[in-house]
Amino acid sequence: MNNSGTGYHNMMVADSDALRRQTFGNLLQSEGDDSFRFSNTSDNSPGSRDRQSTPRTSVTSSTYSSSPLDQSPRSLSIPSADQSPWSSELLPESYAYTGLVGSLVREEGHIYSLAASGDLLYTGSESKNIRVWKNQKEFSSFKSNSGLVKAIVIADELIFSGHQDGKIRIWKVSRKDPSLHKRIGALPTFKAKVKSSLNPSNYVEVKKHRNAIWIKHTDAISCLSLSEDKSLLYSASWDRTFKVWRISDSKCLESINSHDDAVNSIVAGFDGLVFTGSADGSVKVWRRQTEEKGTKHILSQTLLKQECAVTALAINPSATVLYCGSSDGQVNFWERDKFLSHGGVLRGHKLAVLCLATVGNLVLSGSADNNICVWRKEGGGHVSLSVLIGHRGPVKCLAIEEKETHWQGDDTQYIVYSGSTDKSVKIWRVAAQAPPTEPPPAQQHQHQHQQVDTKHGRVSLWSRASPLKIVIG
Repeated sequence: MNNSGTGYHNMMVADSDALRRQTFGNLLQSEGDDSFRFSNTSDNSPGSRDRQSTPRTSVTSSTYSSSPLDQSPRSLSIPSADQSPWSSELLPESYAYTGLVGSLVREEGHIYSLAASGDLLYTGSESKNIRVWKNQKEFSSFKSNSGLVKAIVIADELIFSGHQDGKIRIWKVSRKDPSLHKRIGALPTFKAKVKSSLNPSNYVEVKKHRNAIWIKHTDAISCLSLSEDKSLLYSASWDRTFKVWRISDSKCLESINSHDDAVNSIVAGFDGLVFTGSADGSVKVWRRQTEEKGTKHILSQTLLKQECAVTALAINPSATVLYCGSSDGQVNFWERDKFLSHGGVLRGHKLAVLCLATVGNLVLSGSADNNICVWRKEGGGHVSLSVLIGHRGPVKCLAIEEKETHWQGDDTQYIVYSGSTDKSVKIWRVAAQAPPTEPPPAQQHQHQHQQVDTKHGRVSLWSRASPLKIVIG
């Protein structure tokens, strides 16, 4: 398919002292990671397309940092009929604007996917279980037939899960009992596979001397995304394609050979546009056209073409900015009101960006350097608000509760969930504004520059001259 727009080429310039290309691939392999495809070489293991860059400073100075590492939690055992391997750790209440609230810790296996819906959190891992959490306690769980759960999206009472085996499974929440989840089907449906297999014209070549029906993914599902009206589901795969599914009848409307390497991310955006990011280093824009029997997606333009792999895409809630994370640790963004012209680069990570999430005017990036950077959009630029430090392994996925909370009546806060290869899901309170230059009024009876909580061993340092706040567990 020919590119009908002007490509955005050679945006990223590698540092002159960049480390050897295989360094980060080896790092992920040592962590047992297989969530992203950096190259189709080396037997489906992370390859050497990515490039590890030397530490960079942000384009804007950081307003403050939150470093709740090794705080002393209270451990709670969670009873479960199937002997859950999870435990919950709750931290003491704190007036901190941004900081760690608690952790959900798994005895074994990495966390690969998260999804938040209302006050519920869905977690996908190496096990056959998708677990549901409410108020940091296990609320429910349901089992799939395959292990690795790589993606979860929620459309009202339906839950879609994408798996390592290339299948998409559909679950429905019981209206009578919200803790019950029933599997109601899979994509493609069994009936569709049988019908398609009977027609030789439905077969396409997926590898040398190997054919498969076009409605079926032949490699791992990497990402799922819903259209704006939630009528269509998009699935991206390491088989270099993305597919379009009509939710009402579970029909595969279209399969697009979109990239020269694995498709790591897909997001349905604004104005009927769909964005894909790939291990081939490109970000492409596809325009959806509605036809009598379904849809047709046409390549509109290529926003980015670089050496390092594209690992994550996200669009802000107001649908004005597209963000792209890459294996070089950078986050590029494009602005809708400027006809998708390049807006700039956010630099805050030492290693690959593995996931992105947006809420309000904030964008969060999780990285293989174990940290999460929080940025706030201001006008045409971004301000670095904080760095969330606490994971001991690469941060693979992020999810955010949609509802806002307000502290002292004027500061918006969000609950952020982060999943990592350190076998934990951490729960953070993240403020949308910079912290005050002095402690809250309720705490002013203590020393104005130092407050000591002897019960929990926590020391909070405040400076009137600077808004920097460091929380030391």
